Amino acid sequence: MSVPSPEDQDTEHGDGVEAETGNETGSATATSAAAGTDVEDRWRRAVADLDNVRKRAARDLARERAAERARVAGAFLPVLDTIDMALAHADADPGAIVAGVRAVREQALTVLSELGYPRQDDVGVPFDPFRHEVVAVVSPEEAGLPAGAVAAVQRPGYGEPERQLRPATVTVTGGSGR
Repeated sequence: MSVPSPEDQDTEHGDGVEAETGNETGSATATSAAAGTDVEDRWRRAVADLDNVRKRAARDLARERAAERARVAGAFLPVLDTIDMALAHADADPGAIVAGVRAVREQALTVLSELGYPRQDDVGVPFDPFRHEVVAVVSPEEAGLPAGAVAAVQRPGYGEPERQLRPATVTVTGGSGR
């Protein structure tokens, strides 16, 4: 068995190989062009789908925000009704006004609690930096509480530690025993 020389290979397969390569190249170019068109078409459709998803998400978000605002406003309607009743009786007994204001306060606290923001105004509990904001420090002896406890609440907080409207503003007992 002898290996043909490169010159022999050219003459043996010469024109036939070139003709086949030329046809394959033309066919491959047409296939590549069709594949490129198909890829471009799929890309354009994907971009259009993404745009539609963005628009739908924006509409859904706006609808959910409006529904949540309506739910919160609706929850406060009984509070406004109580204020109106208290004002209607303003000329009557002044004690009725105080009772009306207390009722409004209780309704407002109930609404906030139902929305997930209960009032936080406990005295004597350990200081928690996630729930409390310190504005003053007193001695444990003066407050009659252990060191590191909430001695007084100046302004109540609303919410839970992981989700707050605001922390409680408190006075704490000082010392090292926390």
